[in-house]
Amino acid sequence: MKRYVIGVDYGTDSVRSVIINAENGKEIASSVFYYPRWKQLKYCNTAANQFRQHPLDYVEGLEESIKNCLHHSDPEIAENIRAISIDTTGSTPVAVDKTGTPLALLKDFENNPNAMFVLWKDHTAVLEAAQINAHASGPKANYLRFVGGIYSSEWFWAKLLHILRTDVAVRQACYSWVEHCDWIPFLLTGGTNADEMKRGVCSAGHKALWSETFNGLPPDDFFSSLDPLLEPYSKRFPKQTFTADKPAGNLSSEWATRLGLKENVIIGIGAFDAHMGAVGGQIEPYYLSKVMGTSTCDMLVAPPDEVKNTLVKGVCGQVNGSIIPGMIGMEAGQSAFGDTYAWFRNLLSWPLNLLSESALIDPVTAAALKEEIANRLIPELSRLAAELPLEEDAELAVDWLNGRRTPDANQSLEGVIMGLGLGSDAPRIFRAWVEATCFGAKRIVDRFNDEGIPVKGLIGLGGVAKKSPYIMQVMADVMDMPIRIHKTEQTCAAGAAMFAATVAGIYDKVEDAMNAMGQGFDAEYFPNPINTEFYKRRYQNYISLGNCIEQIS
Repeated sequence: MKRYVIGVDYGTDSVRSVIINAENGKEIASSVFYYPRWKQLKYCNTAANQFRQHPLDYVEGLEESIKNCLHHSDPEIAENIRAISIDTTGSTPVAVDKTGTPLALLKDFENNPNAMFVLWKDHTAVLEAAQINAHASGPKANYLRFVGGIYSSEWFWAKLLHILRTDVAVRQACYSWVEHCDWIPFLLTGGTNADEMKRGVCSAGHKALWSETFNGLPPDDFFSSLDPLLEPYSKRFPKQTFTADKPAGNLSSEWATRLGLKENVIIGIGAFDAHMGAVGGQIEPYYLSKVMGTSTCDMLVAPPDEVKNTLVKGVCGQVNGSIIPGMIGMEAGQSAFGDTYAWFRNLLSWPLNLLSESALIDPVTAAALKEEIANRLIPELSRLAAELPLEEDAELAVDWLNGRRTPDANQSLEGVIMGLGLGSDAPRIFRAWVEATCFGAKRIVDRFNDEGIPVKGLIGLGGVAKKSPYIMQVMADVMDMPIRIHKTEQTCAAGAAMFAATVAGIYDKVEDAMNAMGQGFDAEYFPNPINTEFYKRRYQNYISLGNCIEQIS
């Protein structure tokens, strides 16, 4: 009897579900659901860096994507689904009531952005993050030592404090504050009590200051002395957390009926997308797994007996078991990577909006032409940028268009480009942004190396890694090390499936699932020695420009 698992990957724009053969990792079916409300940018205010997502986008996407996978599979596969595991973006928390229901699912809050999931890239809590960092000084600084010493506005407590201060109605109705990756397993298992929700060590350790060293969170007075509004929430946060190879429970009867599955399907503990993506991409100790999408998340694992007391400053935390149980998981990343290229594409595409008003073509043709040109822009810019000669005085950019995640989080920083002249055309400016994103990636590698955690190699995962040979070649040249590209298109969903197979008991540990289900690598980019020497000099200019930006920000 064959055994199958489902991996569910919640990304920024969509949710993807995959059915995978747990014996060999072969993908049986996949389905993508694009969030309809998010697609219209409902409940968002980009000028204020407010990005919210309605829980209905998540619930509808969960049901539709899994059912669509099953619809395109043989009937007997549904009978042999053993487990489902979920990854999500993060930190993407939401206010819930005592039953664990997100407030936006209640009639009184259905159109209130503050009652919705606060997406990872929402930066409305910059002030609160600054106050947390100021508060965590002196003896209290120890409470930030496992998250790199700096708390980010992208994270759990800063976002909660901002929502509590901003919206009295939400504050009065909110019982607890939970991560997206913890809520979906709770939903699938039929949870009805927020206090019984199982929290993953991944989200708790990297974003919520949970640590086994503290036996949970920092003391309650750490939060209450920051702002009394936080006190009930720190007290309601559980002391125990779970690694992603553990079960959250079984599929509830309601969801078994909705999906057409059996109630004995096991639901795994959730985790962040990049963490499970690193597993799907067959991470190795001291190899930086770069999940390259709208942002980047850079994951590294190392044995505890080798890490010992080493703490890497300025990263997004190091947590025992957050990626692979029994290993120290370390996270870093860039707040804008694919988003940088998408922003530039949208900027160049703006005149195409005028096509809809043209008297020369019909609206259907105008819409099709607009989409065709927009889709061709980045590939064509990449081709032309690759043909440009390397020039010392070329346009130079710094990639902080969405702030800086690591090293040393500072979401108030902004991107910049210099060296513009009348000869600065689209390919040259595009090249500057590609170089900037690669220089930002190198600063992360340098930080790990400088802090005593050697980066021995690079693994590229995600859409940008698969789709852009030009960007990956620049990355190899800037890093001066090869970068292997994983074969799997959907490494996050594949990683979730590997955890599902482990949760189901098909494998004893997730490393065994990786070995059996991993699909290997299909490309590798090697540094060009001439380009590498050039980029060493350019990199120093990038650092100098970044330092100038920080001084005037």
